[in-house]
Amino acid sequence: MKTKYLLISLFLVFGAISASAQEKKNFELEDLYLRPTFSARSVRGMNSMKDGKTYASFEKGQLNIYNYKSGKLENTLFKIADLVLPGDSVPIMMQDYELSANEDKMLCVTEMESIYRHSYHAAYYVYDLRTKTLQSLSENGKQRLATFSPDASKVAFMRDNNLFIKDLATGKEKQFTDDGLYNHIINGAPDWVYEEEFSFSQGFFWSPDSKRIAYMKFDESKVREFQMEVVEGLYPEWYSFKYPKAGEDNSIVGIYVYDLASGKTVKMDTGTETDIYLPRIAWTKDANVLAIQRLNRHQNHLEILAADATTGKSRVFYDETNDYYIDITDDWNFLEDGKRFLMTSEKSGYNHIYLYNLDGSLVRQLTDGKWDVTKVYGFDGKEVYFQAAKKSSVERQVYAVNLKGQLREVIGREGTNQARFSNDFSYLININSSITQPRQFELYTNKGKLVRVLEDNHEFAEKLKTFNLGEKKLLKISDPAFTLPDGQQVDIDAWQILPPDFNPSKKYPVLIYVYGGPGHQTVNNAWADSDFWWMQLLAQHGIISVSINNRGSGAQGEVFKKMTYLQLGKYETEDMITLAKYMAKQPYVDAERIGIYGWSYGGFMAANGITKGADVISTAVSVAPVTNWRYYDNVYTERFMRTPQENPDGYDLNSPVHNTAMIKGNYLLCHGSGDDNVHYQNSMELIKALVSNGKQFDLMIYPNKNHGIYGGYEYGDGESRMHLFTKINGFLFEHLLGE
Repeated sequence: MKTKYLLISLFLVFGAISASAQEKKNFELEDLYLRPTFSARSVRGMNSMKDGKTYASFEKGQLNIYNYKSGKLENTLFKIADLVLPGDSVPIMMQDYELSANEDKMLCVTEMESIYRHSYHAAYYVYDLRTKTLQSLSENGKQRLATFSPDASKVAFMRDNNLFIKDLATGKEKQFTDDGLYNHIINGAPDWVYEEEFSFSQGFFWSPDSKRIAYMKFDESKVREFQMEVVEGLYPEWYSFKYPKAGEDNSIVGIYVYDLASGKTVKMDTGTETDIYLPRIAWTKDANVLAIQRLNRHQNHLEILAADATTGKSRVFYDETNDYYIDITDDWNFLEDGKRFLMTSEKSGYNHIYLYNLDGSLVRQLTDGKWDVTKVYGFDGKEVYFQAAKKSSVERQVYAVNLKGQLREVIGREGTNQARFSNDFSYLININSSITQPRQFELYTNKGKLVRVLEDNHEFAEKLKTFNLGEKKLLKISDPAFTLPDGQQVDIDAWQILPPDFNPSKKYPVLIYVYGGPGHQTVNNAWADSDFWWMQLLAQHGIISVSINNRGSGAQGEVFKKMTYLQLGKYETEDMITLAKYMAKQPYVDAERIGIYGWSYGGFMAANGITKGADVISTAVSVAPVTNWRYYDNVYTERFMRTPQENPDGYDLNSPVHNTAMIKGNYLLCHGSGDDNVHYQNSMELIKALVSNGKQFDLMIYPNKNHGIYGGYEYGDGESRMHLFTKINGFLFEHLLGE
């Protein structure tokens, strides 16, 4: 998720084997979902202080400050016992914290209640680290998104779709928007679809001089409501929220700036067209200039506006078009000189970093080559630090490039490297792993010099030696079917997990593991996620698992990723069928017992596999699947498909709903009825088509459970997952193993 792809087993990596596979112990589903049997150690809570040389770590009820280089304790900022309100004797139950920019105050987060994927309500408190005093942020109800002003004199927050400011010196609370109304107007936070698909939850920002607040206003009055039944009590209730499906109306978004001194609010000029997206706003280094990203409905034309915070007048200073679509990221940075900014773009055919002047003129392209920049960490005044798939599409290393375009490798370790930099970028915590090595946490200087090992997970690796684990290996699959639009044949990255007692003279069933969505990769030279252990459990029972980075996946350039444009499911399904045929030809595979499993987009792919691929795929499991992109949200769907009105065949020809007559094999469909993302409606429409075509299938619905079938209106522990995979295992064992 190296270029030689060593076919090496977990056993060999973790040391010499002193016992045969038969002497090692097996494990059960309970080890995956009810017990932390395969949870490796991690390093969390090392939050950089502003000096970049020290970090804060919350441990044993106190916030300690350590030196990055030596690891020695330098100070203790506070203890939980200190967090007591005047007149009380019991400390508040803090769940999270945030320090002010000057690090003399702290926001304490308590009583968190989740809303959607990124958002939540909470009760906030302000703790003054100098006076050792604690005060409630507001006595008028829970808040959202509480944020210190840069000078730490005030806190802005959202409540009931309106925005407020708390003056910490006077204790006064001021409301500066008053039109917020549930399912109509949202001030300072995104609507559901912006939060989910543009990946942010906060829609207001302090100016650098603490004098203004820029905020987004979402008018979702014309967005149609989606209703979900909450199955609880004698008479179930309905939960209704605004959810714009493909081709439907969006919220109308406006950008405003509130001036604290005058009390006046000015609307920024974002143009007369309202059927657009405004996915990012940010203050430039000039406290009077706000940058606003403007994206057309087709998401293939991006402009960045410079708006005068006093008058609202704006001008375009960046303009980019694309033949397909433009991904919105946070990889844009304004330099301290106030004259230049950094931006990533795929306009060369690969994602690279560019340096621009604020008048829109290009200074230079900083990175170049047939490889993708996958994440920008930031700029330290001299160099831009970033992650890239430069050595291989299934690996990630860390690099730095200066403003002249001179590139250097910071962390070049084999496998996948993820960096967490200190505030001044002088240190980084690197998380390294590979397909055969658990995550290792190490501290480096920004020159790539190892300072110390924080966690090597040696004990976890030793523990794994005692389990009956199968070999997982990386490989490449070559087939004429894997071609790009220009006719060029490409090799596809894959992995395979073999049973621990694998015998090449035997015939084994195969399960294809798929996600398949645009830009996503299931194959990486990285340590496993939770699904890996489940597939190891299948391996113990004699099932081979396999996965590929199908056409449409990421880190291999724009053409490879965007060739699925306007026809999601077409090429990805063809690739799964090609994979099934490839596996069927292997001498150790039972060609009559090839299955496919996927969740979400993967559930859509699994349903396509048992329909369009029915001649080679005999068994399929879909969990929380999209079944026709007409039922999914418009931001995600139209990015790749345009609207149903423009592209009806693209929506329907690759929809499982329209292809159920093709099914010949065994199909299991699972969904949570409280899924606010991929609505249960998707499965209901598929069920109608299955019944209409006389197709028998297995069904499992989880009342009130969300897209992950792990939470919902009542938060679940591991029981739902345990039940789900018990059902899936029984289905697979019956149809792939004949048990």
